[in-house]
Amino acid sequence: MTRQPPVSGTTECQLANLLEAGLLIPSGVPGVYGLSGTFESVVEHFEAYLTRVSAQFGAEVMRFPPLLSRRTYRLTDHLDMFPNLMGSVHTFLGTGAEAAELTRKNQAGEDWSADLAPTDVMLTPAACYPLYPTATGVLPGEGRTVDLRAFVFRHEPSSDPARMQIFRQREFVRLGTPLQALAHRDGWLDRGRALLCAVGLDPQPVVANDPFFGDGHRLMAATQREQTLKYELVATTSSAEKPTAIASCNCHLDHFGRAFDIRTTDGELAHSACIGFGLERITLALFAAHGFRPSAWPASVRGVLEL
Repeated sequence: MTRQPPVSGTTECQLANLLEAGLLIPSGVPGVYGLSGTFESVVEHFEAYLTRVSAQFGAEVMRFPPLLSRRTYRLTDHLDMFPNLMGSVHTFLGTGAEAAELTRKNQAGEDWSADLAPTDVMLTPAACYPLYPTATGVLPGEGRTVDLRAFVFRHEPSSDPARMQIFRQREFVRLGTPLQALAHRDGWLDRGRALLCAVGLDPQPVVANDPFFGDGHRLMAATQREQTLKYELVATTSSAEKPTAIASCNCHLDHFGRAFDIRTTDGELAHSACIGFGLERITLALFAAHGFRPSAWPASVRGVLEL
């Protein structure tokens, strides 16, 4: 396979190329893919590089499953802000007779989803959500910095290969005073761009907003932009004309401190900030920039990634 030229077509074209190359494996559901060994190898090498770069900050390491307790989920405002993206886990809790009816519906090709009941878990929408209930109470004076990674789910089926429904986030979260949180966000904005440039990408920082849903979404988005609470590092993953956010730097103010009663030593509500790296999106950006054969990538990039 020859080295791919820089991407300039549509997201659909790039998806077709990735499927033809065997890097993505179709599941029959838009935005849900298996990953080849080559794809996964790049993810693993990039994450190892990220671990090496971040080691100097001595962050606590936590790893959570892609499931979040329904109680914790309800303490956030995710349902109010992004109901169209959530994933709720349901199962069958009925009697034997009801199970027989469920089976009959299934065999007849009828809809049986109304026969299910909610479980105690939701699909995790952001890697940092499971962290906050563990931090309830008073933080140490120096605050906390936590290294997280998790599969997260967002229901937005798409033909854009970068817009997967389930994907991995690697996050570095800071809990502390307003100054500590803001310094973390700003420091990682520069640091994140530098480490992505080192692997041959050219991410551009842009002021952004979350995809709020509902009647007030324009006001909430405008407020978030006006306060420059969210920056994204965007790069080409599928279409050069429509760069994709491959990392996101966010300042949450006291949003999660208030929701989970997290306080600083002076009794004030804690502020939080994070940077999140989309591991699959960064891998797609690397393929778009350097081609589908990592062995043919520039020596400098392979050296940084230790490929």
